[in-house]
Amino acid sequence: MRTTLRSAIAACMLLVAAQAAGTDVPYLTGRVNDNAEILSEATRQALTERLKAHEEKTTNQVVVLTVPSLEGESIEGYAEAVFKAWKLGQKGKDNGILVVVAPNDRRMRIEVGYGLEGTLPDVVAGRIIRNVMTPRFKTGDYNGGVEAGVNAVLATLETGEVPELAGGAGKGEESSPLSHIQGPDLSIIERILIGAFIFGIIGLFTVIGVVTPGVGWFLYFFLIPFWAMFPIIVVGTSGALYLLVTYLVAFPVAKLMLKKSSWYKKATKDLHTKGHASIGGFSVSSGGSGGSWSSGGGSSFSGGGGSSGGGGASGSW
Repeated sequence: MRTTLRSAIAACMLLVAAQAAGTDVPYLTGRVNDNAEILSEATRQALTERLKAHEEKTTNQVVVLTVPSLEGESIEGYAEAVFKAWKLGQKGKDNGILVVVAPNDRRMRIEVGYGLEGTLPDVVAGRIIRNVMTPRFKTGDYNGGVEAGVNAVLATLETGEVPELAGGAGKGEESSPLSHIQGPDLSIIERILIGAFIFGIIGLFTVIGVVTPGVGWFLYFFLIPFWAMFPIIVVGTSGALYLLVTYLVAFPVAKLMLKKSSWYKKATKDLHTKGHASIGGFSVSSGGSGGSWSSGGGSSFSGGGGSSGGGGASGSW
């Protein structure tokens, strides 16, 4: 009995230790904490001197942290935990900034203290991430990406104006009116689960619209806003745009192809002559609005509305 109890206690302790290891906040060793070892000694030294000079000039405290992996935790949650533990910024001013890079997860974030949100708002931090840091990280230039990102942050804080964010990729994103729309930062597991829910629902209604005579075209137009907005949560703005275009083209093409099939013609005829038809085990009946679906038990399909959006100074490469 004692042996069993000891084994259970030991297992619980190991579980707690394993969970704690995934969310541990590293020790603050200086203005540049390169725990992932992605920066050269020269870059660390240059950044340290630059950040020290900025703090002496403005009292703003800007710190860089690199970690190999987030161990499944979101970049927002991790950055906030580190920021609070390190208590960055001056007391009463809340003028701290934390730049976090996790190379194995290809994630980064600029966490801004309350006192500097007016000078460095989320949209500006997002531009620095997308236009300055991301292009360099994609080529494996961590030294250049971190240094350029920090310099852009400091330039914004010191002048109160957003610096010119050069670079081909940056200009392309700046010119797009959709470039500032970002989906929430989610782990791969969260994206899979939420994606299964979202695409399961709108995918089901899309299939119903394709195979159903009459009411199908109503569903085609009804689902457009859902395909335009909901996928942003899972695949981001660009991915949602591609899915919307695919939906707008594929739906009518599939419907026109099915229209030539014998069972579709029979269902259309039955709706016109009998007022109802059976499609795939479901019964669809005609009505004033074009038709309605029901199963053998008499239940019906119906849709709802909603909206979703997100933003923030997080990014990936």
